[in-house]
Amino acid sequence: MSSEKMLSRIGGLLRKAESTDNEHEADAYLAAAQRLATAASVDLAMARAHTEARERRATPVQRLVTIGEAGRKGLRTYAQLFLAIAAANDVQCDITANSTVVYAYGFASDIDVCEALYSSLLVQMVRASDAYLRQGTYRSETTVQTVIEERGGRRVRTRVRKPVAAVTARLNFQSAFAARIGARLSEAKQETEREAEVSTPGTALALRGKSLELQDFYRRTSQARGSWRGNRTNSARSVDARRAGDRAARAARLGTAPELPASPRRLER
Repeated sequence: MSSEKMLSRIGGLLRKAESTDNEHEADAYLAAAQRLATAASVDLAMARAHTEARERRATPVQRLVTIGEAGRKGLRTYAQLFLAIAAANDVQCDITANSTVVYAYGFASDIDVCEALYSSLLVQMVRASDAYLRQGTYRSETTVQTVIEERGGRRVRTRVRKPVAAVTARLNFQSAFAARIGARLSEAKQETEREAEVSTPGTALALRGKSLELQDFYRRTSQARGSWRGNRTNSARSVDARRAGDRAARAARLGTAPELPASPRRLER
């Protein structure tokens, strides 16, 4: 199946998921979209393993994905969402220290899938977190924070309990949302690969060959150094926000949404 036809079919599932108010239907469409993406990758891997005479043999590519402008709040959790989607679609990533840009390494069709899923899920994540903050349930929760004070010329660290701030609630909500989306997509991917191996023996070997080629391409192409610190959660925690983010991700629907622009290791700039 061509990349264009594959994306068209995924787009149909996205529209169906977006148009239904039934949580179970939405979840089924989400899984179906991920299965289709994984199946397309499996087909590509099998073709690469068995067909040497292909006119234009697919090879890994590098693509720049913009997460947002420098200084914009929330980029860390936006980037977490993209990385979670990428991990479930055989795409490896580098990321700038300020979380503004992701460098995606993978086969073009896989990266296309990541961008389509991200553009839909990002809008849902932002809307869901905004709705959660308006409810205000996080305000009844407190969290332990470290405060540095000057005492007698010395800096003393003390731990105090304070009300959860809105920014803390938002970050915890979105971080949990991204983690759950990654888990859902990963489960769908693994199920599809198991089914493919049963129906087409040798699929696992072909996928392994594809993975090794991508790893080799990444090693030759990547200029990243150091580690991205954006995946480290803030010291301030909100259990309520994390639970709410997880629930929202379980009910998330897929769909294209133009309201927000679409958009490891840390890449030195």
